[in-house]
Amino acid sequence: MEKSKGKNFANTASRLSAIASSVMDLHVRIALQEVDREKRRIISGSIFIAIGAILMLLVLVSLHLIIYIFLDEFNDWNIQYNLLVIIGFDLFLAGLCLKLGGQLAKGPYLPQTLEGIGKTTKAVLGKKEP
Repeated sequence: MEKSKGKNFANTASRLSAIASSVMDLHVRIALQEVDREKRRIISGSIFIAIGAILMLLVLVSLHLIIYIFLDEFNDWNIQYNLLVIIGFDLFLAGLCLKLGGQLAKGPYLPQTLEGIGKTTKAVLGKKEP
Protein backbone atom coordinates (compact mmCIF):
# COMPACT_ATOMS: atom_id res chain seq x y z
CA MET A 1 0.00 0.00 0.00
CA GLU A 2 2.82 2.39 0.90
CA LYS A 3 4.55 1.74 -2.42
CA SER A 4 1.40 2.60 -4.40
CA LYS A 5 1.02 5.88 -2.50
CA GLY A 6 4.66 6.73 -3.15
CA LYS A 7 4.29 5.80 -6.82
CA ASN A 8 1.08 7.84 -7.09
CA PHE A 9 2.77 10.85 -5.48
CA ALA A 10 5.79 10.51 -7.77
CA ASN A 11 3.51 10.20 -10.80
CA THR A 12 1.54 13.30 -9.78
CA ALA A 13 4.73 15.26 -9.09
CA SER A 14 6.09 14.17 -12.45
CA ARG A 15 2.95 15.37 -14.24
CA LEU A 16 2.99 18.71 -12.40
CA SER A 17 6.66 19.14 -13.23
CA ALA A 18 5.96 18.40 -16.90
CA ILE A 19 3.09 20.92 -16.96
CA ALA A 20 5.25 23.58 -15.30
CA SER A 21 8.09 22.93 -17.73
CA SER A 22 5.74 23.09 -20.71
CA VAL A 23 4.15 26.31 -19.47
CA MET A 24 7.52 27.96 -18.90
CA ASP A 25 8.72 26.87 -22.35
CA LEU A 26 5.57 28.25 -23.95
CA HIS A 27 5.78 31.57 -22.16
CA VAL A 28 9.47 31.99 -22.94
CA ARG A 29 8.87 31.32 -26.65
CA ILE A 30 5.98 33.78 -26.79
CA ALA A 31 7.92 36.41 -24.84
CA LEU A 32 10.83 36.06 -27.26
CA GLN A 33 8.43 36.51 -30.19
CA GLU A 34 7.01 39.67 -28.64
CA VAL A 35 10.47 41.06 -27.93
CA ASP A 36 11.65 40.26 -31.45
CA ARG A 37 8.60 41.92 -32.98
CA GLU A 38 8.80 45.03 -30.83
CA LYS A 39 12.60 45.23 -30.32
CA ARG A 40 13.15 48.86 -31.34
CA ARG A 41 10.22 50.15 -29.31
CA ILE A 42 11.24 48.17 -26.23
CA ILE A 43 14.89 49.30 -26.35
CA SER A 44 14.12 52.98 -26.87
CA GLY A 45 11.37 52.86 -24.25
CA SER A 46 13.70 51.21 -21.74
CA ILE A 47 16.39 53.85 -22.29
CA PHE A 48 13.93 56.70 -21.76
CA ILE A 49 12.46 55.00 -18.69
CA ALA A 50 15.95 54.59 -17.19
CA ILE A 51 16.84 58.23 -17.84
CA GLY A 52 13.53 59.38 -16.40
CA ALA A 53 13.92 57.16 -13.33
CA ILE A 54 17.40 58.49 -12.57
CA LEU A 55 16.28 62.10 -12.94
CA MET A 56 13.17 61.43 -10.87
CA LEU A 57 15.31 59.92 -8.11
CA LEU A 58 17.47 63.05 -7.99
CA VAL A 59 14.37 65.27 -7.89
CA LEU A 60 12.81 63.18 -5.13
CA VAL A 61 15.93 63.35 -2.96
CA SER A 62 16.04 67.13 -3.41
CA LEU A 63 12.32 67.43 -2.72
CA HIS A 64 12.65 65.37 0.47
CA LEU A 65 15.39 67.64 1.73
CA ILE A 66 13.32 70.75 0.96
CA ILE A 67 10.21 69.32 2.64
CA TYR A 68 12.22 68.27 5.69
CA ILE A 69 13.77 71.74 6.04
CA PHE A 70 10.34 73.34 5.61
CA LEU A 71 8.75 71.08 8.24
CA ASP A 72 11.66 71.60 10.63
CA GLU A 73 11.40 75.40 10.41
CA PHE A 74 7.63 75.75 10.66
CA ASN A 75 6.71 73.33 13.44
CA ASP A 76 8.08 72.21 16.77
CA TRP A 77 7.86 68.48 16.10
CA ASN A 78 10.65 66.00 16.70
CA ILE A 79 12.75 64.82 13.78
CA GLN A 80 10.89 61.48 13.84
CA TYR A 81 7.48 63.09 13.33
CA ASN A 82 8.72 65.17 10.43
CA LEU A 83 10.17 62.05 8.82
CA LEU A 84 6.94 60.13 9.44
CA VAL A 85 4.97 62.81 7.58
CA ILE A 86 7.33 62.50 4.62
CA ILE A 87 7.21 58.68 4.72
CA GLY A 88 3.40 58.69 4.84
CA PHE A 89 3.24 60.96 1.81
CA ASP A 90 5.74 58.71 0.01
CA LEU A 91 3.63 55.63 0.76
CA PHE A 92 0.55 57.34 -0.63
CA LEU A 93 2.36 58.30 -3.84
CA ALA A 94 3.88 54.81 -4.18
CA GLY A 95 0.45 53.18 -3.91
CA LEU A 96 -0.96 55.58 -6.46
CA CYS A 97 1.91 54.88 -8.87
CA LEU A 98 1.57 51.10 -8.46
CA LYS A 99 -2.16 51.31 -9.16
CA LEU A 100 -1.58 53.45 -12.24
CA GLY A 101 1.24 51.18 -13.45
CA GLY A 102 -0.97 48.13 -13.07
CA GLN A 103 -3.64 49.76 -15.21
CA LEU A 104 -1.14 50.75 -17.88
CA ALA A 105 0.39 47.25 -17.99
CA LYS A 106 -2.88 45.86 -19.34
CA GLY A 107 -1.71 46.28 -22.89
CA PRO A 108 -2.33 44.44 -26.12
CA TYR A 109 -0.86 40.96 -26.19
CA LEU A 110 -0.19 38.57 -29.03
CA PRO A 111 -2.97 36.05 -29.68
CA GLN A 112 -0.49 33.26 -28.86
CA THR A 113 0.02 34.78 -25.42
CA LEU A 114 -3.70 34.87 -24.67
CA GLU A 115 -4.11 31.33 -26.02
CA GLY A 116 -1.19 30.09 -23.91
CA ILE A 117 -2.58 31.69 -20.78
CA GLY A 118 -5.95 30.07 -21.46
CA LYS A 119 -4.40 26.65 -21.99
CA THR A 120 -2.28 27.01 -18.86
CA THR A 121 -5.28 27.98 -16.77
CA LYS A 122 -7.29 25.05 -18.10
CA ALA A 123 -4.41 22.63 -17.47
CA VAL A 124 -3.93 23.86 -13.92
CA LEU A 125 -7.65 23.72 -13.15
CA GLY A 126 -7.94 20.28 -14.76
CA LYS A 127 -10.48 21.27 -17.39
CA LYS A 128 -10.41 19.57 -20.76
CA GLU A 129 -10.19 21.59 -23.94
CA PRO A 130 -13.15 21.31 -26.34
